[in-house]
Amino acid sequence: MDKMTEAAKEFNDDESSSSDGCSTVSENSDENKERGNWTRKMDFWLSLVGYAVGLGNIWRFPYLCYKSGGGAFLIPYTIFLFLCGVPLFFLEVSFGQFASLSPITIWRICPLFKGTGIGMAIVSGMCCLYYNVLIAWTLYFLFMSMRTVLPWSTCGNDWNTEHCFVKDKDSSTSFKHNQTVTNFTNSKYNLLQQSSVLMNSSSLMNSSSLMNSTSILKHNYTSPSEEFWEKHVLQITDGIEDMGELRWQLFLCLLVSWILVFLCLCKGVKSSGKVVYITATFPYLVLLVLLVRGVTLPGAVDGLKWYLIPKWEKLATFQVWGDAAVQIFYSVGMAWGGLITLSSYNKFNNNCYRQAMMVPLMNCGTSVFAGLVIFSIIGFMAHETGVEIDEAIKQGPGLVFVAYPAALAKLPISPLWAVLFFLMLLSVGLDTQFGMFETMISAFIDEYPKYLRNRKMLLTAFVCFVEFLLGIPCIMEGGIYVLQIIDWYCAVFSLMLLSFTECVVIAWVYGADRFLSDIELMIGYKPSVWWKICWKFITPIVIIGVWLFSVIQLKPVSYGSYQYPDWAIAAGWMLGLASILPLPAYALYGILTTDGTLVQRISKLTKPSPLWGPAVERYRIKYEASRSSLGTSGEIYFPPTIMCGDDDCNPDSEQCALSNTKHIS
Repeated sequence: MDKMTEAAKEFNDDESSSSDGCSTVSENSDENKERGNWTRKMDFWLSLVGYAVGLGNIWRFPYLCYKSGGGAFLIPYTIFLFLCGVPLFFLEVSFGQFASLSPITIWRICPLFKGTGIGMAIVSGMCCLYYNVLIAWTLYFLFMSMRTVLPWSTCGNDWNTEHCFVKDKDSSTSFKHNQTVTNFTNSKYNLLQQSSVLMNSSSLMNSSSLMNSTSILKHNYTSPSEEFWEKHVLQITDGIEDMGELRWQLFLCLLVSWILVFLCLCKGVKSSGKVVYITATFPYLVLLVLLVRGVTLPGAVDGLKWYLIPKWEKLATFQVWGDAAVQIFYSVGMAWGGLITLSSYNKFNNNCYRQAMMVPLMNCGTSVFAGLVIFSIIGFMAHETGVEIDEAIKQGPGLVFVAYPAALAKLPISPLWAVLFFLMLLSVGLDTQFGMFETMISAFIDEYPKYLRNRKMLLTAFVCFVEFLLGIPCIMEGGIYVLQIIDWYCAVFSLMLLSFTECVVIAWVYGADRFLSDIELMIGYKPSVWWKICWKFITPIVIIGVWLFSVIQLKPVSYGSYQYPDWAIAAGWMLGLASILPLPAYALYGILTTDGTLVQRISKLTKPSPLWGPAVERYRIKYEASRSSLGTSGEIYFPPTIMCGDDDCNPDSEQCALSNTKHIS
């Protein structure tokens, strides 16, 4: 005990020489020699921002904001951000930084609930699978944008049908029909003059129907961008029962996307920390350029009005509040495991409290900012096509790969804007992919450090290859149906249940006061009691409410008007349960493999493991000393020695070096 007190005192003396109360270790040196650390604090900051800001900020948030009352939607969104998003964000970032472990191994804090970490790794793995398919589509659009004429701007292509239409600059409308183009104006006289052509081609009007051409286009014809997406990029089949052939162009794009992921992550945070300086900042530059261009377009003001003017009556509906709460889970990134993983590479004294306050706010601000860009362009597109704004926007891939390309095709120097836009999507997608993929890799390595820590590059290549193979069904002609199932089910229930378990275990089983003391040990001061209230009461209640809303609102998976067969829906539910089942399964396994009576087993499994605590020896000594001074030594079981033969212990680690240190009993 005396030796530990002296060591802790010596460490405090070393810290006092630093102006910010942190260790005097050089910022560019690793204090955790086993796992490594971020080279610079800015590496972590940008990685966190890039991970939190994903494709959902581009297509999901603006759609929900429009559908749920425009600017009024920001009220429930902000409320849930502070009641649920920020508390969970702070909890996960500080959790990972304190233990310097990935989402699975970090559950040494309470071994009974290790299945929570396994579920997080499974969610990230499944999302990596389809997220890289989205990146592959983005790469294909990027390559196709490098032309003098964008291929989705005209109807004279091999994949176009007789229903394709495009509006000319002189406000007349061009219809492609049997590889010929028939031009006619909007006047009733010319429309009647062309009625026989329309009757023979599609039987869509008769001589007594004096509907204008806009109505015809709206209900009976498709845009070039829509046909490019469905007939050329996807070559979509009639349903999941017919998967069709492999799309070799998308196969190559998927291969390139996984090669990019490997090159950026082959050395872990040392390589990804350099890449994020481009991938995390470039999207903001492109969004700013697109906003400046977008607000100068005709019709942009109408789009911005739809987006910003509050429709206060919407706040009286439960749907709006539920959508706002669900969006928090998608946008901030809780329970995916990525926040824990990224923060686990921080140095112990990093001020995670400040970062946890600012990053969610930046994420929310990015969503609002992206909405300005998107609705200015959608307003322009609605103005050009003559349709209402509420018919010009759709959620999901249809918004990104149909609506945006259509609008970009109408801009001056359209190939330039298209290249910038899809480069932005590529940057946003890669940032989020880095966080999810690193979660999987770190989970494997931290669980089996003796076998994998020195083979990280080989493991990264292997996992990339396996995920690439698993993603091939998604790039077949019927692949969009498979991807829709994964997106629909894999994270709907599990994210909220995993977040709820994580919050309850740390706040109630481990103890909110103890956790706040751990944070104080890291950053030098104890956060407000507000966080204790949130973790113990407010946030869990909100999570359960959101989960019940999701259960009630969830409908069977569909794609447009296509309804999936029962076996596909059952497969989707199995995907959804895959990340939840480890919770009870591992708890049962732990109880069955632990000695003692049932009560003794549960009691032992709900206490921190002997290996729980800071990874670096000098911080661990200080942690144990603080436990003793608080009079809580009886709550944590520290055996006389840590046996280096334990499967969880690397013989060369600093934790095993503690076997020669006297522990608190």
